[in-house]
Amino acid sequence: MRGKLWLGKALGLVAVCLMLALVLAQIERLVRERLSYQQQAGWSVRQSLAEAQTVLGPVLRQQCTEQWETVEEDSKGVARRQARSESQVRTALPSQLSINGELQPEARHRGLFKVNTYVGRLAVQAEWKDAKELQPVARHGGTLSCATPQLLLSVSDARGLRSVSLKLNGESLQPRPGSGLLLRAPTAPASGSEPAAAQAADPDTRQGLHAQLPRLDLNERQRLDMQLDLVGTESFAWAPAAENLQMQLRSSWPHASFGGRFLPVQREASDKGFRAEWRVSALATTAGAELAEGRPVKDSLGVELIDPVNPYSLSERAMKYAILFIALVFVAVALIEVLGALRVHPVQYLLVGLALGLFFLLLLALSEHLAFVMAYTLAAAGSSALLAGYAAALFKRWRAGAMFGAGVGGLYAALYQVLNLEQTALLMGSLLLFAVLGGVMFATRRIDWYAFTTRLQAD
Repeated sequence: MRGKLWLGKALGLVAVCLMLALVLAQIERLVRERLSYQQQAGWSVRQSLAEAQTVLGPVLRQQCTEQWETVEEDSKGVARRQARSESQVRTALPSQLSINGELQPEARHRGLFKVNTYVGRLAVQAEWKDAKELQPVARHGGTLSCATPQLLLSVSDARGLRSVSLKLNGESLQPRPGSGLLLRAPTAPASGSEPAAAQAADPDTRQGLHAQLPRLDLNERQRLDMQLDLVGTESFAWAPAAENLQMQLRSSWPHASFGGRFLPVQREASDKGFRAEWRVSALATTAGAELAEGRPVKDSLGVELIDPVNPYSLSERAMKYAILFIALVFVAVALIEVLGALRVHPVQYLLVGLALGLFFLLLLALSEHLAFVMAYTLAAAGSSALLAGYAAALFKRWRAGAMFGAGVGGLYAALYQVLNLEQTALLMGSLLLFAVLGGVMFATRRIDWYAFTTRLQAD
């Protein structure tokens, strides 16, 4: 009769595990749903404010047309004149480009979800030794007619242009919309919640500004002084279309992720913000060649304002350990049941498992209103206290309940360390499992399992 009870208990524990797996699957679905909402909030801010910004320029450009005539004979030997024309686009890159600016972070919210934006206040100086590269060449010996030279600056989203001040050789210029420069604009990863049209949009852009230069002397040195206020979302970058580029950025945002094709040569980061400096030579990039050929410029250097502690990402990572976490606690309960000659009903296993699963739901809910470490501490403390009180009644000893709660709290502490160690998470998880397995083996080293199972069958 006793053997049938143990068989029924085993089947009951299997049913408990299946029920808990369904509960955890629903909690994980909720975590992913909230993560999707956060990504959708980012998309909403980018659509309402401005996208991540990449800047290309400034450059000088002139468009010319060559016209000539050709004489051809038809089949009857009659000479016929035919007018032909060819367009030329000449571009002059700065010999020296210097950008010095500050990214002032501004948090935008969509409900509970925060999106990092910034206002970039940039001082730009560009120098050309001369503008002879704009001088057209009559390739066919014809007549050349040229449009007024222009100064061009491209940005990936012109909605972010708040103010622009241009001075060429001390003379103020009037900026006008549109750049004509083809720039490969940065695109955010599709979250699955964005409209299909937005995900499929062409990332190439010709947005920006230009200014007419009617009195440009191609043989003289040119100097541009520009003040630019630019709004963007999450990341900022500059395309290195110059013979020599130097960019210095600073910000009060403490968490910077430097990206693009070029990393800073110098950088400082602290809780008060960051400073970074880039230096890029034309020998190290294809931006100038791509610009001259009319192809999208792909090279860039820049920074992203990130949140290192994303509560939804960390909650999603925590859910990956949920089954293992519950399994370890169940093993502990089973050991206490075997070593202490107690009887724990499958319903009691279910209640313990639900208390553990509730921790992950509390963590998600609290982290939307509190710092993640505080949310984790409160959720872990509540779950440990609940399990300690229940274990005290289950094992009929307060000391045993307190030790059980402390053990669960230790597992929560170990899980928190694993969540915050991206590089060594696998190592720490493996060491934790090794320690738990070693503890189980040590605690059961004196049990005669053959005698134990024989006694169960006899009962």
